[in-house]
Amino acid sequence: MAQGTGRRGGLDERAVLLAAGLADLAVSTLGSVLGAARGLLRRSDAAELAAEAEHDLMARGRLALDRHTVAVPPAHLEILARHALAWRAAGDV
Repeated sequence: MAQGTGRRGGLDERAVLLAAGLADLAVSTLGSVLGAARGLLRRSDAAELAAEAEHDLMARGRLALDRHTVAVPPAHLEILARHALAWRAAGDV
């Protein structure tokens, strides 16, 4: 998955990233998740923590998918050539 971290993907991609992040988290740290869930029930800022957890799970999912897939990112010169063609087509050169 060779996309920038600032770009928001579609709903399907978000679901896949969240699922992969949840699976990776469950396999590696199930015990600490249960302790953290007990702590979340006692906090008043649970909504903010849930939003941060979603962001962290998406990042973890992206890393897990990148680690377990064989996707090769496009070559650097290919990216530069595409940008040059886009600039020429837009009339910026």
